[in-house]
Amino acid sequence: MQSYPGKRAVDLIAAGMACLIFAPLAAAIALLTWLEDRGSPLFLQTRVGYRRRPFTVFKFRTMRDQQVTRVGRWLRQTGLDELPQFINVCRGEMSVIGPRPLTSEDVRRLGWATQNHEWRFATRPGITGLSQLLAGRSARYSRRLERLYLRRQGFSFDLRLIALSFAVSLAGKRIVRQWLRRTTGRVDAPGNASPGALVRSDRDVDERSTNCDGFGRSQCGDPDSGLPGPYSTL
Repeated sequence: MQSYPGKRAVDLIAAGMACLIFAPLAAAIALLTWLEDRGSPLFLQTRVGYRRRPFTVFKFRTMRDQQVTRVGRWLRQTGLDELPQFINVCRGEMSVIGPRPLTSEDVRRLGWATQNHEWRFATRPGITGLSQLLAGRSARYSRRLERLYLRRQGFSFDLRLIALSFAVSLAGKRIVRQWLRRTTGRVDAPGNASPGALVRSDRDVDERSTNCDGFGRSQCGDPDSGLPGPYSTL
């Protein structure tokens, strides 16, 4: 399940354009985040990347003292907290489209540290992707979506996923989800996971995972239960 030829070029072009287009917005987000609580605008965390190599992921911070901030709530609704990850793309640590980047702790917790899951780490993790767009309701469902993408990945497929992700950033997850449901019907089965039936949902394994460690993993949500957590439907 290696990446298709030219994927790295697509990543660099898309990341370069995004850096130019969103630079003023990123500066405004950083300022608003700092003004709200005088904390650092960025959230940094170690994730498991290509061939299981660790790397530091960049995101705009959305939480403070285990609470989502006002700016952070808007960032999560639009997915704009992911903008700094284009830096990771330029550094060759991530792709624009790919599997969700996970922490080493969550890889172990989900049981994905075995050889049976090497396919998942044979490509760079992505800022967005099928699992992120469709809001996998369980670890098993997310794994199926990621395998589906890696089997079907291609230039035109990536372009459509990028377009949908930008639409979510402009209009918000819920609006795009409602529109897609009206125009394409159900989107909750991997068999229906065409690019025209995708919605973005990236409550990533980020600050929530870090802040949950203080009071027990059960409070964060088990990936195969109905509790809120990184793999729950929004």
